[in-house]
Parts: sequence; structure tokens; C-alpha cells
Amino acid sequence: MKKLVLQMQMSIDGFVGATEDHPWQLWEWGDDSAWDDALKQDFNAVFAGVDTILLSRKMAQEGYLTHWGNAARKFPRDPFYAFAQRIVDARKVVLSNKLKQSPSEPAWERTSVASGDLPREVNALKAGEGGGDMAVFGGAGFASALIAAGLVDEFQLFINPAVLGAGRRIFDQGGFRNLRLLGSKAYACGMVVSRYAPAG
Repeated sequence: MKKLVLQMQMSIDGFVGATEDHPWQLWEWGDDSAWDDALKQDFNAVFAGVDTILLSRKMAQEGYLTHWGNAARKFPRDPFYAFAQRIVDARKVVLSNKLKQSPSEPAWERTSVASGDLPREVNALKAGEGGGDMAVFGGAGFASALIAAGLVDEFQLFINPAVLGAGRRIFDQGGFRNLRLLGSKAYACGMVVSRYAPAG
């Protein structure tokens, strides 16, 4: 059975997005990154165990696949960007009731569209073939819906050294739940990555 891993960047006060234009993430997904080498290495290790990536329609249409496909071509020998090639190579599934067929654009290679019935589709994917896990990286609304439906098996929270005070959250819809700490690691750049699983 595949595991669904949700990976999100987050502020110390629990926000995944700022309401104002604050530069709060140590890496804003551009060419410049303040991540240290150990964090980059551990980040890539996660992707080594992933064979399927779940995407919302919005993320897919706003260029997630194009962005990381371009990064894989731009930095083919940079070990940090090995994850970008994994994104290109992995199976991608867009969960949406608004997209009715698989897109034909080259940027969406190895991508299929499934219905927006999250419990049915995600549970079918978990039971499917392949030895790797499934990963999801947002956005906030999509992550919130997966959490509320109880579909996330592991939370990987990348806590940036910033306090936003307000913004978008991902746990508001899910109600109360206990989590079990799987591990936590602090990095020299100031990031803390904490991993949790639902308790019980």
C-alpha cells in the first residue's frame, strides 16, 4: 500500500502562505537558495522514494510541471536539482472535476487526470501498483481538502525561521486530531523539518 506524503513549507506560527508580499521562505523556488547542503541532500532523499505526484488543477495549470521541467534541463548535473528530474520522470495525477481529459502539452508528460472525488481516487492510487510513495506539495486549498478527508499518511513540515502573523493555513478544515512525531531535524540554515503521522 502506497503512503501519501504531504510536504509543505510553513512559518513558525503555522502559515503556509503570507497575506502580504513578505519574502519568508529560505528558498522561493528560484535559482537562489539559502538551504544548506544537508537540507538539500535530505530533500532529494524524499524524492528518491516517490513514484507518483498528486497535483491540484490549479497547481498544474499555473506551471508547476513546466517550472521543474525547466529546472531539470537548466541544472542537469547539479545534485541539488536531482529532485527536478524525479518530478519529470514520476507519474503525475491531477485530481479535478473541471479538467475532463489528460492534457496533451509536452510539459504535462506522464500526467493523467482523475476525478475530484478525493477519497475514491486517492485510495485507489494507494492500492495501485508500484513500490514508491505518493507525494503532494500543495497548494493550500488542495492540502486542506486532503487533510480534512483523512487521506494524508505523513506530514513533512518545512518550518522556515519566520513569523507571518496572518496568512493561509492547511489544518483549519480537518478538526481536532492527534499526530505522532516520526522525526525532527534542525538545519544550519535555520530550517526545521518535522515529520508526523496520524496517531492511531
